[in-house]
Amino acid sequence: MIDTDTQLYCIFGNPARHSKSPVLHNACFQQHQINAIYLAFEIDDISKGIAAMRSLNIKGASVTIPFKKSIMNHLDWIDNDALNIGAVNTVLNQEGKLSGFNTDFKAAITPLKPFGLKNKTIYIIGAGGAAHAVAYGIHKEKGRLVIINRNKKRGQNLALKYKADFIPMDEVNKKNDINPDIIINTTSIGMHPDIDNLAFPSTHMQSQMVVMDIVYNPLKTKLLSEAQKKNCTTIDGLSMFIHQGAAQFKIWTGIAPDMKLMRKALTNGDN
Repeated sequence: MIDTDTQLYCIFGNPARHSKSPVLHNACFQQHQINAIYLAFEIDDISKGIAAMRSLNIKGASVTIPFKKSIMNHLDWIDNDALNIGAVNTVLNQEGKLSGFNTDFKAAITPLKPFGLKNKTIYIIGAGGAAHAVAYGIHKEKGRLVIINRNKKRGQNLALKYKADFIPMDEVNKKNDINPDIIINTTSIGMHPDIDNLAFPSTHMQSQMVVMDIVYNPLKTKLLSEAQKKNCTTIDGLSMFIHQGAAQFKIWTGIAPDMKLMRKALTNGDN
């Protein structure tokens, strides 16, 4: 029941109305009988979002596109991992002091750890905020990175940061020596409504590969569908989404939530 003691949490993004984060976190608040509510705020200016967070005493916020970098200029303290990645996706408000964290990098590598990351060749498709977080996590685990991206400058910059190789996306089909252990799509390629788009050519997929897509709408993207046809091991986008959300919830409340409950809430939710 919402009353004057109800604590407010939110997501800042643009777009944000499609976000499944409210379903995820409100289910956790209900499960743990915490008097709190989580809402989606679609805003144009992150500085105004931060001002609202301070003035309305919003206890915590998730941060998504396009504010993960720009929000860093408005925070009082930033965790070292978030500083190294160059992006914040989680904000904690403690008596008016706003602290920034990044839960994406651990969320990306956690589902991959059972397959081993050290000395494995791992292709990351994309060079945006999610790619930076994933690359950081894999670099910490001593994986061998290869970056694939449409924009050559952005792709080369990310590759340079982690001493990785770079392949322009339009040249992938021309190469014969592509044989990764793990493929991770960090772009929006294949996301609804453009569900027929493929982030990586199926001709390069082989049965021993692990293929991960961070897109969760649809849950089985074209990339994962093609990978399954090649008998690859696949990891869907809810895996990373749930792990990063669980880490956010723990930062805000000190409670490690039930991830089976979180997945159930998302698969039964209607937004």
